Amino acid sequence: MKDAFGAPQSLLVLGGTSEIGLATARRLIARRTRTVRLAGRPSPALERAAAELRELGADVRTVPFDALDSASHEEVLGKIFTEGDIDMVLLAFGVLGDQARDEEEPLSAVRVAQTNYTGAVSAGLVCAGALQAQGHGSLVVLSAAAGERARRADFIYGSSKAGLDVFAQGLGDALHGTGVHVMVVRPGFVRSRMTAGREEAPLATTPGAVADAIVTGLRRRSETVWVPGALRVVMSALRHVPRPLFRRLPVR
Repeated sequence: MKDAFGAPQSLLVLGGTSEIGLATARRLIARRTRTVRLAGRPSPALERAAAELRELGADVRTVPFDALDSASHEEVLGKIFTEGDIDMVLLAFGVLGDQARDEEEPLSAVRVAQTNYTGAVSAGLVCAGALQAQGHGSLVVLSAAAGERARRADFIYGSSKAGLDVFAQGLGDALHGTGVHVMVVRPGFVRSRMTAGREEAPLATTPGAVADAIVTGLRRRSETVWVPGALRVVMSALRHVPRPLFRRLPVR
């Protein structure tokens, strides 16, 4: 359950090496989150992330988890919930892909879609069911501003995030009144390992800024969070630009 400071006492991060996920975990530990489970593919990076969070005073364990292995999600994630209540699940895994390569190699494009969408649908439903069974909790889903409108430069990635965003919104409606809170987070361009070497887009943000927005959104029980907040206005305008004109805009 959440403590007097409004912070979850236990946290499950799906995508245990995610920079946004780890930045969020650090902030929540500072607000008295005491149990953290980092779910991801076994790797030295995952173990280093766990060790770093342990130094902040949390009880941290790693859990082998593969977003692409949907058949294992019910068993792997279900086991976490049998070990104790989880107050917050942060769905933070995803891949950006390479648009040019993915257009030439359809199987690469499928991997982006399977990771960002079908893997997230599977994991999200398993965790939502477990949260509902325990009667409380928050499911925070990292979407992206890129899912608001198809753009030439990243429509494969953007389409996967668009599907995830709609799924998460619908899931939130389905869980309304059950004690489970679903929050969709829509960052713009995030300066991170995933975007290293790519041309920075306007209104770029950082993993830390996204984490701050997540913590604030949890406290307010927001349903949708834009990072930075100005993106909400920008994307609302871009969503209604006629396609012939939109194609000519310098959007990335």
